[in-house]
Amino acid sequence: MALEDQQRTIEGPASWLGRLRRARLVLAAAALVFVALVVMGVLSVLQASAGFLIVAAASLIDFTTAEDHVAPAPSREGTPLAADWLVEAVVSGLPDAVIALDRRCVVIASNAAARTLAPALTRGVPLSLALRTPDIVEAVREAAESGETRRVEFFDKVPSDRWSEAFIVPIALAEAIAGRRELVLVTLHDLTPLKQVEAMRADFVANASHELRTPLAALSGFIETLQGTARNDVEAREQFLGIMKTQATRMARLIDDLLSLSRIELKAHVQPEHPVDLAPLVRQVTDGLQTLARDRGVAVKIDVLSEPLVVRGDRDELIRVFENLVENALKYGAAGERVEIALARGADENEAMVAVRDYGPGIAPEHLPRLTERFYRVDVTESRIQGGTGLGLALVKHILNRHRGRLSIESTPGKGATFTVRLPLDQRR
Repeated sequence: MALEDQQRTIEGPASWLGRLRRARLVLAAAALVFVALVVMGVLSVLQASAGFLIVAAASLIDFTTAEDHVAPAPSREGTPLAADWLVEAVVSGLPDAVIALDRRCVVIASNAAARTLAPALTRGVPLSLALRTPDIVEAVREAAESGETRRVEFFDKVPSDRWSEAFIVPIALAEAIAGRRELVLVTLHDLTPLKQVEAMRADFVANASHELRTPLAALSGFIETLQGTARNDVEAREQFLGIMKTQATRMARLIDDLLSLSRIELKAHVQPEHPVDLAPLVRQVTDGLQTLARDRGVAVKIDVLSEPLVVRGDRDELIRVFENLVENALKYGAAGERVEIALARGADENEAMVAVRDYGPGIAPEHLPRLTERFYRVDVTESRIQGGTGLGLALVKHILNRHRGRLSIESTPGKGATFTVRLPLDQRR
């Protein structure tokens, strides 16, 4: 026993100095982490200070409770270590969903974003019980054994379709810093918006290719005919040339709409700043469409306020909005023989409202939510007869989004349809 006491006396100062060095390293690492989180704007100064005080208190407790200045025995499996609070503080400040595990794949810490995805994530629970995704659990085990990073992409159907990816990173830490030699960090990213955009892009390319292929096929067919059997047929030549011109015009309009849509999307984050009075702009649009109105036998009535309705906007883009809406009313609502355009203030007095109403056949309710989708048509054949590209209302929606406005559509089958544009008034006047 005397020999053991002598050995403890000799080892005591070295052990005490070791614990002191560990405490200093823990506090230094914690200080650097919290300063970085404050600089990145993840935590406020007050939150960072509180987190650092918790880490300091934990380190002090770990330092002062050592009996006879002898290094404490390793913690039992599943027992939280004092330095786990540092892991908890760091993980909780991260914006992505993050889970910290030990080498046995038991949860040490998780943040609120991770617990939103898997509510069963609590300290001391095996990952296989907390996260019911076999691919991730297996990848974590492989990463813990091999020490290599793993990436897993997975799909969930409950509660809704969701694509996600997990990055599993094993980390070897000095025991003096973290109290644990090994950690495994699992970071979860939601890929659903990206997958949806990819699907929309694929649909867009397929639809655009289809829309361009039709007039191109017609042009190629008529050119071959004119070069062959109809070479000397004057009547057929005139007929075919007329059809070819129509198809070429349709293709040019489709390309123009595609380019316009791309330009607007590139500027979507920039709100226009020029003042635009809506009343003269709407009159200019209706004057330009009078020929179409006469051809369709439709009377256009405009109801304008006596006071100006000035918004901040891009004049050319707003002309495009009202051209699309009034032209659609003249083409698809011609059976009603009249179109009414009303300009007014909105209910909150801070927005301008322009309503374009036709008295045609109307639109069935199931079509209303999809009218602003690219290439969506209620009647494909009728749309092509009228020269439509399927992009008009998509352009309207994107232009209004850039102007911080919105479009609402109301319709009753047999009683026409009303397309209402709402734009914020220019408050600088």
